[in-house]
Amino acid sequence: MLPLRHVASSGLSAVVLLLAGCATELAGVERSAEQPVSQQAATSDSQQRAKVHTELGALYLQNANLAVALDEARVALSADPGYAPAYSLMGLTYMQMRENASAEKSFEQALRIAPNDPEINNNFGWFLCQTGREQRSLSYFNIAIKSPLYATPAMPLTNAGICLLRLKDDKGAEEYFMRALKFDPENIRAIFLLADICYRQDRLSAARLHLSELQKLVEPSAELVWLALRIERKSGNRQSEARYAAQLRQDFVGSPEHLKLLQGQYE
Repeated sequence: MLPLRHVASSGLSAVVLLLAGCATELAGVERSAEQPVSQQAATSDSQQRAKVHTELGALYLQNANLAVALDEARVALSADPGYAPAYSLMGLTYMQMRENASAEKSFEQALRIAPNDPEINNNFGWFLCQTGREQRSLSYFNIAIKSPLYATPAMPLTNAGICLLRLKDDKGAEEYFMRALKFDPENIRAIFLLADICYRQDRLSAARLHLSELQKLVEPSAELVWLALRIERKSGNRQSEARYAAQLRQDFVGSPEHLKLLQGQYE
């Protein structure tokens, strides 16, 4: 089983680190057929060097070694100044460093080179969502979603859903999350957020069903137990509520969810 930790939070899990979410996508719209540049075979020695250094930099980024990740992106671009995934890596790294102006400039340069690349569009969409431009982010997620050669469409579908939640559009978010599950039935982030939407809308049977699916996939966590407790509390099931409260006190002492329990902050 996988641990469930901060599935509703922002972070690098929302982007593809090897450079490798539903708004209103219209039915019948022709999908783009562009493969991510990072997945394409290099066509020259210089591009191969850029590809290798970009992939290496992505690993450093994943391990939070931001300075080295940035250096690897620069080495990649010195080998091939037109290698778009290196600019995307640079954007992701600057994003983690909270240097948003540099991040945006890097993503925009990547998109000038490869405007339909689904990975880069997903990454830039997530950056926009994280910097308060949720509505604008949806168009970039939709470009990624429409690409039939993108191996992980559940990622931009989920990301778009998260951005719609920030816009208070539960209905749109739920549609995106449900579509994400068609591509990735074990998408724990989408399942958790669906359970939370159903809980807030008093659709408690559906919330409990999503939670049951989640409990098969992940280890217990404070946030998962807390959601289960609140579902049972709202359902009037005091015995189950007490059981989850005891689990929270015993296994997750000091967690934000435990503190909310002590303070009686259920909403």
